[in-house]
Amino acid sequence: MRGWWRDFTDLVLPSDCEGCGAPRTPLCEACHAALCGRAPVRVRPDPEPPGLPAVHAAAVYEGRARSLLLAHKERGALGLAGVLGCALAAAVRSGTASWGEGGGDTVLPEPAGGAGPAGGAGPVAGPVPGRALLLVPVPSARRAVRARGHDPARRIALAASAELRRGGTPARVTAVLRQRRRVADQSGLGARQRLANLSGALEAVAGTARLPADARVVLVDDLMTTGASLAEAARAVRAVRPGGAPVTAAVVAATARAFG
Repeated sequence: MRGWWRDFTDLVLPSDCEGCGAPRTPLCEACHAALCGRAPVRVRPDPEPPGLPAVHAAAVYEGRARSLLLAHKERGALGLAGVLGCALAAAVRSGTASWGEGGGDTVLPEPAGGAGPAGGAGPVAGPVPGRALLLVPVPSARRAVRARGHDPARRIALAASAELRRGGTPARVTAVLRQRRRVADQSGLGARQRLANLSGALEAVAGTARLPADARVVLVDDLMTTGASLAEAARAVRAVRPGGAPVTAAVVAATARAFG
């Protein structure tokens, strides 16, 4: 209801930019550029948790990009899902550009130019058409979804899959992960504490045929800080696909430290 009411009032009343407050526009050019104005690159948290797949991010989690992500997640600015999904789709394309059509997917190489903010600035091609990408959102805790009134990662993933399909890349969202136990609030926890807090916390839905061993899986989330959530999600996926195709990950934004 909160999201519906906000969408209705945006149609009736002039809205301000969710990123910087610029008047009479829901998203100004500068804030759009903060999300989509750079080529996505591979990012690495420090320390890097064991089992973390290659992660590509579209933006640095600071300033305008941070404000936009928080507006969508915490303040119910659901109209931002489209642009956040476009940024996530770009990160997915970057992370899957090297996947070929041979006998099996290969481990992703380093992006050209390195993992720094200036690296990999050239355009990247998407995966070979005809082989669907499965976007698997990292699940939020049920209590967080209830408090927010929506699931941010899943909403952005759906927007990203639509953007990928418009660009000719077959993609769909399959929400096969769930929390198998309660976890503590991650805010205020360090990297090692987050890893311990999330260890064994996720599982794939029982009897899932939606993650076959040869599926091209991309774990997706809105933000990467320590990488603990993505590492645990990758473990849960691998547990139901022993010996399966490699897993990669894409996020809208990552902390500046992860860009090297």
